[in-house]
Formats: sequence, C-alpha cells, structure tokens
Amino acid sequence: EVQLVESGGGLVQPGGSLRLSCAASGFTFSTYWMYWFRQAPGKRLEWVSSINNFGDSTYYADSVKGRFTISRDNAKNTLYLQLNSLKTEDTSIYYCANDRLGGNKGRGTQITVSS
Repeated sequence: EVQLVESGGGLVQPGGSLRLSCAASGFTFSTYWMYWFRQAPGKRLEWVSSINNFGDSTYYADSVKGRFTISRDNAKNTLYLQLNSLKTEDTSIYYCANDRLGGNKGRGTQITVSS
C-alpha cells in the first residue's frame, strides 16, 4: 500500500522559511518522479513542483520559482520542499504525490503565513 506522510508545516511570518518532508513507503520510491501540490481553502489543487527520480531535474510553478526548492533522498525514501521568502498567498495545505495529477497523495501539512 502506497503511503505518503507529509510533515513540517506550521505558522510562519511573511518572509520566513519552512522545510517540508514527505516520507514515502509502499512503492519503489527511487523509480518515481515526485510532486508537491497545494490547495488553499475554496481553491483547486495547484501543482507546485516536480522532481525526477534521480533528483537531478526539478520544475517549479512560476508562483514559487526562486523561493522554493524541491529535493529528495532516495536512500531515505523521503521528499523535501524548502520554502523561503514565504508570502501570505502561500498559505495552503501542502501535499506530496507520486503521480503528476496529484491523485495519489498524502493527508497534507498545513502552512499558514501570517503576521
């Protein structure tokens, strides 16, 4: 059974930083591209970032480019998202997924950016 467990969210002031983790199990993590999505209240699921299975190709939504960094540790079956220069509009539940549509994702971790 595929399990994806996100952690690391919280309340942070604008301009602050957080690092999210996603612990993966139940599939061969090192062979999958991985994804971060987010969903704000009343809004659609939004793709945030992708990383290939080797970890050497990364992609970002324009809204987060230059502020967020995706990475992975295949030895630890863990996906990361470093979030810097956070803005109030980054407030969302953040999910990791192992499919490009976000259909197979964890329960998410809440990030609230507020002063």
